[in-house]
Amino acid sequence: QVRLVESGGGLVQAGGSLRLSCAASGITRSIDAMGWYRQPPGKQRELVATISSGGTTNYADSVKGRFTISRDNAWNTVDLQMNKLKPEDTAVYYCNAIRYNMAYWGKGTLVTVSS
Repeated sequence: QVRLVESGGGLVQAGGSLRLSCAASGITRSIDAMGWYRQPPGKQRELVATISSGGTTNYADSVKGRFTISRDNAWNTVDLQMNKLKPEDTAVYYCNAIRYNMAYWGKGTLVTVSS
């Protein structure tokens, strides 16, 4: 079992920055990848960024060049640095972990970007 707790959400003006953090606990060994997803109001959940056990990162086109995902080597935390935020980045952001083909999710943290 992997438990994930997100933090760092809040209200920010367009052009500003926020840093989200995901704290992982439980059985974190053998995690294959972790990532951030988001669900804008009235829309489906979508991928934001992922990072593999080897450090390979993947970003949605909409956030490339603005967001950066990082992790510590022990998979204790995975962060998402978000710069140059836009109103369309407004969403609930969820942390995700994949371990032995099972997906684990946090409860989410709300990010609101005002214009």
